[in-house]
Amino acid sequence: MSLRDFLSKQFIDVIEWVEPEGGILAYRYPMQDREIQNGGKLTVRDSQMAVFVNEGKIADVLGPGLYTLNTQTLPILTYLLNWDKAFKSPFKSDVYFFSTRLQTNQHWGTPNPITIRDKEFGAIRLRAFGIYTYHIADPKVVYEKLSGTRDIYSVTDLEGQLRNTIIGRMTDTFANSQVPFLDMAANQVVLSDKLADQLKPAFVQLGLSLDSFVVENLSLPDELQKILDQRISMNMVGDMGRYTQFEVAQSIPVAAANEGGGAAGIGAGLGAGVAMGQAMMDALKKAGSSAGEAAVAGAGAPSAGTETKFCLNCGKPIPKVSKFCSECGHAQQ
Repeated sequence: MSLRDFLSKQFIDVIEWVEPEGGILAYRYPMQDREIQNGGKLTVRDSQMAVFVNEGKIADVLGPGLYTLNTQTLPILTYLLNWDKAFKSPFKSDVYFFSTRLQTNQHWGTPNPITIRDKEFGAIRLRAFGIYTYHIADPKVVYEKLSGTRDIYSVTDLEGQLRNTIIGRMTDTFANSQVPFLDMAANQVVLSDKLADQLKPAFVQLGLSLDSFVVENLSLPDELQKILDQRISMNMVGDMGRYTQFEVAQSIPVAAANEGGGAAGIGAGLGAGVAMGQAMMDALKKAGSSAGEAAVAGAGAPSAGTETKFCLNCGKPIPKVSKFCSECGHAQQ
């Protein structure tokens, strides 16, 4: 290399990254034809990590702090390049910054209802949605499995993968839980914790850490929700007879407060209802009275198929074996 070529090279003395906006997970520091000056400074801020990549291989990973770049701060890179302790010249390496801060308010949801078998309702279709929070825990794994050599890797690039992972694990959890839908809907905090435990290993495999997972809503499709509402209404009504009495009692003050016009119609309808109810009560009373009279009459008269004779005193029919008349009490021969 000539002196002119050496002087024309651009050297990097300070390496740092300030996030211009939210949602960036990985950022490749622009190197182009520049080289890193030996003894240069590297600033890694809180909620960041820096990764040095040499010829496609990950070398050193540095956490938050201010570093002077030399053989002591970059031991793996020193080994890969066979540097000795007297290393003085600039070097070429790719530097990636990873944001390790919390990625909050990430939304998930079921694009299509999940079909599960419920203890109480049988096969049902279930909808759910909520939010979750995660952060990068292992930038080396993220680089190897997700971001690679991209200049910028953002939350939106990862969103679809995480959402599909969540939905897949949810389906398995619901299918194996054997918990009725109504119990799941009433204990969403417990359900959230259980799903979080199921999802954490999948996040770890991607170099991520799942910090929180919340089920905001658990529901049925509209047509099934209507059926559930009807069932709840019937359970609340309970005794239909008492419910009808309550409805009639509630309508009486309304009918009494209206005069003429609509009131006449309400009164007529109410009167017809009351009359019908009275007729039914009278019929029941009459039937009960007739049954009682028949029972009393049957107690005094001889049953069919029994030989009879007539009382010598009053002439009433009595069983032939009777010694006394059941009507007048007169002794028989």
